Amino acid sequence: MDRITTDLLANGSIMRGQVDRLLAKGIHEYLILRDITLSGFMTMDRLVRFIVQQVRDGVYDLSIIDNYDYISEKIVLEKLALELDLLFVDLDSLDMDYNLVEKAPLTQLKKHNFIPISQDEMSVTVVFNDPLNIEAQEAAQRLFPRKILKIALATKKQIINYLYKVELKDSVKGLVKKIRDELNSINSIEEQQEASSILLLIDVVLKTCIRGRASDIHIEPTEKNCVVRGRVDGKLAEMFIFEKDVYPPLSSRLKLLANLDIAEKRKPQDGRFSTLVGTREYDFRISTLPILYGESIVMRVLDKQKALVKLEDAGMDTASYHKLLKGLESPYGIILVTGPTGSGKTTTLYGALNELRNVEDKVITVEDPVEYRMNLIQQVQVNAKVGLSFADALRSILRQDPDKIMIGEIRDKETLEIAIKAALTGHMVISTLHTNDSISAIPRMVDMGIQHYLISGALVAIQAQRLVRKICKHCKVEDHLPSSVRAELKDVIPEGAKLYKGSGCKECGDTGYMGREMICEVLNISEELSSLIAQGASKDLMLQQAYKDGFIDIYRNGIQKALDGVTTIEEILKVSKG
Repeated sequence: MDRITTDLLANGSIMRGQVDRLLAKGIHEYLILRDITLSGFMTMDRLVRFIVQQVRDGVYDLSIIDNYDYISEKIVLEKLALELDLLFVDLDSLDMDYNLVEKAPLTQLKKHNFIPISQDEMSVTVVFNDPLNIEAQEAAQRLFPRKILKIALATKKQIINYLYKVELKDSVKGLVKKIRDELNSINSIEEQQEASSILLLIDVVLKTCIRGRASDIHIEPTEKNCVVRGRVDGKLAEMFIFEKDVYPPLSSRLKLLANLDIAEKRKPQDGRFSTLVGTREYDFRISTLPILYGESIVMRVLDKQKALVKLEDAGMDTASYHKLLKGLESPYGIILVTGPTGSGKTTTLYGALNELRNVEDKVITVEDPVEYRMNLIQQVQVNAKVGLSFADALRSILRQDPDKIMIGEIRDKETLEIAIKAALTGHMVISTLHTNDSISAIPRMVDMGIQHYLISGALVAIQAQRLVRKICKHCKVEDHLPSSVRAELKDVIPEGAKLYKGSGCKECGDTGYMGREMICEVLNISEELSSLIAQGASKDLMLQQAYKDGFIDIYRNGIQKALDGVTTIEEILKVSKG
């Protein structure tokens, strides 16, 4: 049995009977403590107080909590900081002074796992993970011999992350120096924007972010720095930190690449550019937004090869794929893909277009903006400035003798009306709508002012989807769910079924996840369901009929992915129930 549970038993904080009951249920002895805290026999607060006292008395080393992934290091450190009258800091909320960090050798910082964050005339504040590590404190004092050392605490993971950022900053130090030298020797703004070192820096940023699997690149000026973050598997992660003076030439050069007005810094702008990153060509959709310290620049990475991904390769299970294919084979009607922003709806639309496009059919799309360029398809870019809205483009498209029409997004009643009329007059229309699940698309269209009988006549299928993070295959381990969670999920998780999670490794950046995959539900409109829609039946009645027709909802589709070992149960509960 683990040490903390043994000690709690020894001092009478928990009873032997409680432990025996959990062991009899088949709970692993190393998970006994977790289930005791979840069942309320012992609160997490009491457990944290016990650990902190043991650490203060020198019985435990602080690293003992590394063995318990359900005990929050942050909560333990906050309590310890309070007991020792020290400051606990959240490093992510600080605008770090990297000039101070650079005064200390990186090898020393990494060896003792500490980082200096601020200083004044008298003192320097240094963040440690373990406040009782005297050796680390002596090493910090030697680096700042004339200052009083103020000790602060932060989690080990945050300190390691920030030391990694310092290392990244060091890796481009030579390039940043070259940029400064080049800019100092050039007087005119035009020549500064053409500086070759800035192009090299942009190349390094794009390569690093794409190699790190980023879907979006965020360049943000702060009061002291310029931060580059990448969205990896739906979560933002910092990739680079530069000094503030690198930001103006960097932003100007990116705006030039995208044919934006570099003098306009008070209004948002949008553009795009293409460039080779390594041996592959990528498109970048760029957006600028004026903020307090300059302009926030966001670049969406558009990998042309992703547009050609087949639906089943995007993680769509076979049953859902065949249901959607059945809908796409209809000669006319409307197919909707629903889900929140960032759920992969556009990728699904392009996957559907891949199934539809051929030499015999005229396929036209209306998009805002056109994300991927495809052969055999006529793509129309919406342009509000010249009065070309979704509705205007659609009216003109219907005069172009199309067979199949893709609308990037249905945003208003007018666009929906034209789309439904097109579907009822012999065209196949596919589009997206913002609803949480497939059945909700029907009342949403009614709310937008469309008659029930028109919806029932036009609608062929609705797909709702989300993206879930996939377990990293390099650190995949079995996940032991708490008995209370198992009991809650007994209807969907068979007895004895194995579930998995990622323990975290350098390949996945300690997240336990790598890549994302679709979970979805496909609702084919049967004759019975169509009849209920025409009658204006309630959502519950329509859902009952859908289940009779063999409908599998997104939650059960996700649970199956967890049972197949693709993702975690935690991710499914967060994404499909949230």
